[in-house]
Amino acid sequence: MTLNHEEADIQDRLIARLVHCPICFGDPQCEVEHIETHISHLLLAGDQVYKIKKPLDLGFLDFSTLEKRRQCCEEELRLNSRLAPDLYLGVVGIGGTLDSPRIGADEGIIEYAVEMRRFRQQDLLSHTLPDREQIEYLARLLADFHHSIPSISHGMPYGTPEHIIQPILENFRLIRGLKQPLFEIERLNVLQTWAEQQSMVLQPIMEERYYAGHIRECHGDLHLGNITLFENKITPFDGIEFNPDLRWIDTLSDIAFLLMDLQHRGMNSAASQLLNSYLERTNDYAGLPMLRFYLLYRATVRAKVSAIRATQSGLQHEEWEQQLEEYRSFLSLAESVIRHPPASLILTHGVSGSGKSTVSGWLAEQLMAIRIRSDVERRRLFPERKGSGVEIERYSERASRITYNHLAGMAKQLLRSGFSVIIDATSLAQWQRELFLQLSENQQAPMVIIDCQAEESLLKKRIRKRCDGGQDASEADLAVLKLQQEKRQPLTASELERTIVVDSEHFPPSGLLATVLQRLMR
Repeated sequence: MTLNHEEADIQDRLIARLVHCPICFGDPQCEVEHIETHISHLLLAGDQVYKIKKPLDLGFLDFSTLEKRRQCCEEELRLNSRLAPDLYLGVVGIGGTLDSPRIGADEGIIEYAVEMRRFRQQDLLSHTLPDREQIEYLARLLADFHHSIPSISHGMPYGTPEHIIQPILENFRLIRGLKQPLFEIERLNVLQTWAEQQSMVLQPIMEERYYAGHIRECHGDLHLGNITLFENKITPFDGIEFNPDLRWIDTLSDIAFLLMDLQHRGMNSAASQLLNSYLERTNDYAGLPMLRFYLLYRATVRAKVSAIRATQSGLQHEEWEQQLEEYRSFLSLAESVIRHPPASLILTHGVSGSGKSTVSGWLAEQLMAIRIRSDVERRRLFPERKGSGVEIERYSERASRITYNHLAGMAKQLLRSGFSVIIDATSLAQWQRELFLQLSENQQAPMVIIDCQAEESLLKKRIRKRCDGGQDASEADLAVLKLQQEKRQPLTASELERTIVVDSEHFPPSGLLATVLQRLMR
């Protein structure tokens, strides 16, 4: 670490004066609070926050001169205005003298600061923990954000396989270099071996994603501590401005940080909900072979941070124990990433309105499985042409065969990558079910059929409500229900042997998860 001592002395004097100068912030009555982080000073004054960067050069960031700090302030504003435009107000110059500083100066600048709206610490999602509605909103927000931001131009020095692999291996090297016997290096060895093996296996996919435009200018530090509920709106902030290597990354790596954070907090169902909702919106299922590599990377980054803190001098014993426990907990999470259960296949069965999406969504969260919805994929395969209304072609026999073959192809790739898959589809024709029975056999993946049932009156009630709402991916109406009931082919004797009947009117029934797991382990 290199500190510009001359500028640091000036900055320290400036901070000390500002803390005791509420009039400098335009309000003689306000209390000024000072929070110091390892790279910044935060001055909280009234409804505003002023973030001043320390004159540091840490290698991966360089704030060592006033001009570099100005540039990084401008970058921070530009990047974070994408997701938090109401939170970031601008870059302000601090002029005047050290004894009488003036915020908002245009000349005679002593320092620069990013001006932000103030929010309560208890509104951070790391404190409140997100509910289902907030997770769903986050998935949509991040999917739309990743779609809107620029992808890398070929030739830019970011996002290549080398740039993806090197940081994770560097984490292992750095932790080893701390030479702390309690860091359980033998556990680290297993993780590093897996990472090295996967880096070779996944390199072709890394290259594919680079050329397909999945390397984008992302947030880069997307965890619950960097997401707040600002004015009742989920708002990610504090994206990485100081190092383009850390933000020009794979979009799946960006969301993997948040998934890892949720899992580390024991919120596996929320992580699964976030991932499945994000994938439905982005259609980035082809990138899933990279996900566990990115989860391991994010977990080892946090393990590294805890390891560094645990070796800092001056720590109280209680603080040291806390950091050591954090380090070990991230190692445990990383181990769970590479020791996942065998992949399995679940196929829903039932007419429209029978509760398949509710049941499959719940099971996906409980089993950490990837759910693929036929209604969503059918729309992707047969998009509605302007002014044509509901496409007849979309529901033709030909379209159904294309759709189900597409679902089977997606499931095959995911099973091969070690992901359990849930196919949310009516599966009313025997040929449709046979596709997945054959897939299960070929991939040696255990399979169950979830037969969703409900009373006729409830089926019709659900369909009417769905049609009135107009927000669901399913376009089935009462006429479609009638046709399904007339043409459905009953489950065969061999299919019934692997079928679990679910009454969706009373869902979830006690013991369903245990029953599913028991069937899958046969």
